[in-house]
Amino acid sequence: MKVEPQKTVFITGCSSGIGLATAQLLHQLNFKVIASVRNADHRSRLTDFGVECIQMDLSDEASVQSAVNYLSDNHPDLYAVVNNGAYGQPGALEDLSRAALRAQFETNLFGTHDLTQKLLPLLRQQPAARIIQVSSVLGFVALPLRGAYNASKFALEGLSDTLRLELRNTNIDVILIEPGAIDTHFRSNALRQFERHIDPEGSHYTAQYEAARARLERPEPGRFSLPADAVARDIHHALTAKRPKLRYRQTLPTKVIAKLKRVLSTRMMDKILSNDR
Repeated sequence: MKVEPQKTVFITGCSSGIGLATAQLLHQLNFKVIASVRNADHRSRLTDFGVECIQMDLSDEASVQSAVNYLSDNHPDLYAVVNNGAYGQPGALEDLSRAALRAQFETNLFGTHDLTQKLLPLLRQQPAARIIQVSSVLGFVALPLRGAYNASKFALEGLSDTLRLELRNTNIDVILIEPGAIDTHFRSNALRQFERHIDPEGSHYTAQYEAARARLERPEPGRFSLPADAVARDIHHALTAKRPKLRYRQTLPTKVIAKLKRVLSTRMMDKILSNDR
């Protein structure tokens, strides 16, 4: 990969997975990287690598404002924000409380919007700037027992498409990253949220929850999973290409599903996605 002139990039959700891999790759390629982690104890994962790291909780408005103040004071040359911070809340919609759904949106959508909105004045000051939104294959197709995450990512896609149109005649590009299954801590984090908010006993979905728990507890990656580096490389391209794609899709199933969605009826897609035989 070509080493680019140094540009300043802020990346959220860098404790592990896509965020950590992206921060490390961009740091290696001469970007000035500021990473954020929700848990301050995880900062050393970045600072030991030479990456500047701050603590920020997307679900806490004061924490987001503190991060914005820090960036404004210390990095007014901000070129891009990579909105990667998110988590998955498993569970059938019938079993999800209002509090669980609200918590999912606070991190995956409201916090991301709040941060982006508050950083726009900095980005507008640059000759060129980029907003990279890390969505998911579940931002354009739905799967059973992923309703909260689906809803938050569908909403992020709509917000991002609208923002791209509103910023069309400015110096700022808005780009979506839509990965499928990536080998990260996403499953183990989702399992904690499942145990926190879902009571499988007495649910109409007890059998499905047993299968879901087995999937979330599985240590090995899925058949078509890719390492986080694959998404990091897409983010690097989105940051450096003169004419970046508006959507980057990773993993074979994601690319196949995107094509099927364009040609098949909704009923046929429902049959495929619900694993009906």
